[in-house]
Amino acid sequence: MGLIDFSRFVHELATLSGRAILPFFRSALSAQDKSRGGAFDPVTEADRAGEVVMRQLIKRHFPTHGIVGEEFGAERADAEYVWVLDPIDGTRAFMAGLPLWGTLIGLTRRGAPAFGMMHQPFTGERFFGDGGSATYQGGHGGGVERKLSTRRCDSLEHATLATTSPKLFDERGRAAYERVEARTRLVRYGCDCYAYCMLAAGHIDVVIEQGLQPYDVAALIPIIEGAGGLVTTWDGGPAGQGGSILAVGDRRLHGSALALLSTD
Repeated sequence: MGLIDFSRFVHELATLSGRAILPFFRSALSAQDKSRGGAFDPVTEADRAGEVVMRQLIKRHFPTHGIVGEEFGAERADAEYVWVLDPIDGTRAFMAGLPLWGTLIGLTRRGAPAFGMMHQPFTGERFFGDGGSATYQGGHGGGVERKLSTRRCDSLEHATLATTSPKLFDERGRAAYERVEARTRLVRYGCDCYAYCMLAAGHIDVVIEQGLQPYDVAALIPIIEGAGGLVTTWDGGPAGQGGSILAVGDRRLHGSALALLSTD
């Protein structure tokens, strides 16, 4: 099956998961804390409902494919094709009624991210890419469509930086992050997956995170790289398995940001 067919299927996953999740948004719902005593890490019934819908559809259409999801773990994770799912990336924003969350749907082939989508069902936006190109669809029904492209930015001094929260870094990681932040022109917090999509769309230049899981980033890599950006770990390696992540829109920023992050 070609990538075009996978793309159509991903859109179907996005539509059905959005229908399952959206009724919970800005409604009275309970949340459990997954942190086991650490930083508050909520999970809602909306997360579970969205992932169940996607898993059922994947198993029906692609029974030999693997699935790795935030809520229900891994099945056939060693398969050639593996779907990497985060039904609500940005659960804290979701709980606060802020539309800075999205459903992440990633597809890896032989362990490497091959296709990804971020769907924001409340705003009706979809960002998707295959590493070679990336596209934005906006408005309910996808009335607006355009190619995504990162913007030119040759220095950190002119860059806009985003991270979910400095409090999510460990002590050493926070010091490293703050070295980059001190060099940048503008900083925004709390955007989760939306920040990466704004990087792909040419509005943000650098995103830095620590402690990510594969389902937090696998879907975003083909979008950013398809728009012309670059995503690596802090040591410059592949980012598909998560960890400490650096994403840049202009690849000229990568070396200078990496040098600041790796300074002892």
